[in-house]
Amino acid sequence: METTNGTSINNHKFTIPAVNDVEQQQASMELEPTDDFNYSKRSQWLRAAVLGANDGLVSTAALMMGVGAVKQDIKAMILTGFAGLVAGACSMAIGEFVSVYSQLDIEVAQLKRDKLRDENTETTDEEEEEKGSKGEKESLPNPLQASAASALSFSVGAMVPLLAASFIKEYKVRLGVVVGAVSLALAVFGWLGAVLGRAPRVRSAVRVLVGGWLAMAITFGLTKLIGSSGL
Repeated sequence: METTNGTSINNHKFTIPAVNDVEQQQASMELEPTDDFNYSKRSQWLRAAVLGANDGLVSTAALMMGVGAVKQDIKAMILTGFAGLVAGACSMAIGEFVSVYSQLDIEVAQLKRDKLRDENTETTDEEEEEKGSKGEKESLPNPLQASAASALSFSVGAMVPLLAASFIKEYKVRLGVVVGAVSLALAVFGWLGAVLGRAPRVRSAVRVLVGGWLAMAITFGLTKLIGSSGL
């Protein structure tokens, strides 16, 4: 069969999707999970908790390894770790409170400016307005929550090297146990933070683990160098 311009429509191929293919596509779309949860809402307390735990692990372990580089006494190592736990928890709590409170002031000021700007706008649905106001209040940062999460998570992280070194008198074994316990805890905290935030798990765990190793190695090496120089 030919068209008016002399070309044959037989040269054109028309593909009709098979019924089975269409049904498979529809089934896959129905089975595909839909997750509407906004994981960024977890960022406030998750950031404080993960950073606090990592800081507690790394800073306390690094302090204990630094002291262990020049002193083999278990008492000196434990006292150093405990002092680092208390000082670090207080520092994290105060720093997080001040930081988040500053963020709260900025967001509250912005909400006030938005309210003044929209005062002359007519609203036709009071329920939607109340719902929006409630959502804005819930989304505001909580300084006390972030502060408590930082202090608690830091303390939990710092307890790992303290407990690992508390019952081992042999010097070299103690150092090895501390490094092993801290490495395992760092990997777990990195993996847990990635799971809660829906981030790549292996990459997060490796990143946290390598950072902890570097911190302990640098602290141990520099302290050993300074101690051997007789300063």
